Amino acid sequence: MATIDAPVVSNMASDQTDAALLAAMLPGEAAAAWWNERPTTSGDYRRDVGAFGKSWQQGSALLAALPKKPVRNAAQARAAALIQSTDRAARDVFLKAHTDTLYRALSKDFTAFLRVADLVYAAAREVPGLVPTREQVARESVLVQRDKDGVEIDQGILLSHVFDHPAAGAHLCHAMLLPRQESLELLPRFAERGRLELAGASVERRGKAAYVTMRNPRFLNAEDPGTIPDQETAIDLATLDTESDIAVLRGDKAEKPKYRGRHVFSAGINLTHLYYGKIPFVWYIERDLGMVNKLLRGLSRPESPPDVVPVGSIEKPWIAVVEEFAIGGGCQILLAVDYVLAAHNAYMTLPARKEGIIPGLANLRLPRFVGDRIARQAIMYGRRLDCDTPEGRLICDEIAPADEMDAAIARVVENFTSSGVVSAVGNRRAVRIGQEPIDLFRRYMAVYTREQAYCHFSPALISNLERHWNAHQRVA
Repeated sequence: MATIDAPVVSNMASDQTDAALLAAMLPGEAAAAWWNERPTTSGDYRRDVGAFGKSWQQGSALLAALPKKPVRNAAQARAAALIQSTDRAARDVFLKAHTDTLYRALSKDFTAFLRVADLVYAAAREVPGLVPTREQVARESVLVQRDKDGVEIDQGILLSHVFDHPAAGAHLCHAMLLPRQESLELLPRFAERGRLELAGASVERRGKAAYVTMRNPRFLNAEDPGTIPDQETAIDLATLDTESDIAVLRGDKAEKPKYRGRHVFSAGINLTHLYYGKIPFVWYIERDLGMVNKLLRGLSRPESPPDVVPVGSIEKPWIAVVEEFAIGGGCQILLAVDYVLAAHNAYMTLPARKEGIIPGLANLRLPRFVGDRIARQAIMYGRRLDCDTPEGRLICDEIAPADEMDAAIARVVENFTSSGVVSAVGNRRAVRIGQEPIDLFRRYMAVYTREQAYCHFSPALISNLERHWNAHQRVA
């Protein structure tokens, strides 16, 4: 009997300890009222929206009554963590019961396509307190990463439940594979001129190929909120271009003295911006669902979900050109394209261990290229893969001398297109559906969105950036 009752006694003791902590840190009756009136689901969506929303509003007020995060003492920090974890557990309870109803309301019963950022902020209006509003995120966006309370974690919780729901998750994947509105507006200009310059990318038609150049020369073509929208637009335009048969993805020439005047593929996420709080959480998700997933799956049409027969995707083969290095997000891109041409001196890394984040879809995709052991070494132990090695050639299809890359690109394009590419799209689809069907991708995203949200606001991330990147000494 004692063994059976022990967990109940333990839970009661813990509950009393937590209540006492709140009472000590937050004088008055507000904390006790919030703690003692935590809601449970009733089965009625609107009733639960009201009950849970009231509780989340109370929890938010309690958190706001504490000192700001940088000046909290240990007890105040524990109280803040308790409020946050309690409210987040309630969000899981609410979403487990109501994700279907919520997503149907936001998508007008699966007839409206919302991109990730639009979805999470529409959810903030539909269910107050479930996720932060734009204003709440904006208030935290001016803080360095270490000083944020992490309100965006709630966006990760919501998205995890959406992706865990087969119909809602598939619909969100479909929405993110549609061409961006900006792309559709720019398409006539690109079709006429064959070239378009954007701040974060350019796209140019040369013969049978559309060339997309990723641009962030000050930061070695690193990725941040200023680059990814333009790069996705350029990828849309290259894919939609009816005058080209194939697309090439390359990094721009760098400005930093060590690499000045040389093409650099990508330095991955802009770690300086990450440290200073300039990377919003939804940035990761829109990047992986949009730009990167479009390289793998092409563009969807509103009437045709991705990888569903009859397949109505718009796509063409992609060649990636790796010069100098493909770090982090740059390496992730290589796992989504059809052919990788690399300079003999180039290398690839996935320094997730030194950054404290999850390297996008690499955890899903890298093992099928290099095997499980090497994938774990690269992701969890920082192993570098030189392109011109047996391991590197498992990802890179062709190696060329660094000073002959322009000629090598032209040769690869000619080899791909000289006999036409009529079967290339069909082969892409067949390989993709066998290796990574959309449902597998969806289920991965259900885990990734939650885990990445917590990683993004983890104290370990700040510690890693200071230890391995000297981020506190850099200028954003």
